[in-house]
Amino acid sequence: MKKSCNSMGRYGIWSVVVLWLALFCAAVPGEKAPPELFETLQKRLVADGFDAQRIQQIYQHEEVFFEVRGVTAYFQHNEATLDYDKLTNASYIRDAQAYMQTHADALKRAEEKFGVDPRVITAIILVETKFGKYLGKRSILNTLSTMAALTEARPREYLWEQLPTERRFTRIEYDRKADAKADWAYKELKAFLTYTSLHGIDPPSVVGSYAGALGIAQFMPSNILAYGQDGNGDGRINLFEDADAIFSIAGYLKNYGWKPGITREEAGKVVFHYNHSKYYVNAVLKIVDLLPEIAP
Repeated sequence: MKKSCNSMGRYGIWSVVVLWLALFCAAVPGEKAPPELFETLQKRLVADGFDAQRIQQIYQHEEVFFEVRGVTAYFQHNEATLDYDKLTNASYIRDAQAYMQTHADALKRAEEKFGVDPRVITAIILVETKFGKYLGKRSILNTLSTMAALTEARPREYLWEQLPTERRFTRIEYDRKADAKADWAYKELKAFLTYTSLHGIDPPSVVGSYAGALGIAQFMPSNILAYGQDGNGDGRINLFEDADAIFSIAGYLKNYGWKPGITREEAGKVVFHYNHSKYYVNAVLKIVDLLPEIAP
């Protein structure tokens, strides 16, 4: 996700920059925010059909808190730039070749089912999480709940007060972005709670990027519901398992137009749906060019 959070693309290039940095950051202890900041959010979820007892239990969990540190990344100016070119270095290409050999069976089966080149799946997993080495350490529940709560005045004001004054957006920009992110996050939060319920997953236990993307493929929760695949046949969709991640990426790409014999230009347009950045697309295609095809 993150990985691909998405459309996976979820983010613009600036957001991708911050996501890349955030994947390398350790989780921080819960900020001492007022506990009632999630009260209205809980009522909203119950009104939308979620079980009241389950919602109460989830938000009473000691690991659930208002995620200030990660969410502030959305509302600060950042001058960082990405160096995608390093992912075409020989060491990364060797890692990619080793990954293709280790997971050759899943990659072949995904290609047979969806018609997606194993090399592009491998390239995406390299760019997203370096083959699962950098999955993010932020609580998905805390991140999405915090952003979703920004529809309310008190949580929005509380977050504003935590932003470093020298780097934060103007208040007008902050409010505009908060409006957009709150609506988006609430949709993703509902998808996340639905996904974890369907597969018997404890919501507070799931970690990912600062943007709410999770797993080896860095899918956003709504994309798991729409395109997630059970690649290993165990009856569950777990994006932290390679086969499920491989099949899910293949299903996603097929949905957006991937087909056998696709041209390079067409391939670029499909990958763009995974991440709306031309730099990202170029990096993925360069990696593909450096990888050998899997023998039939």
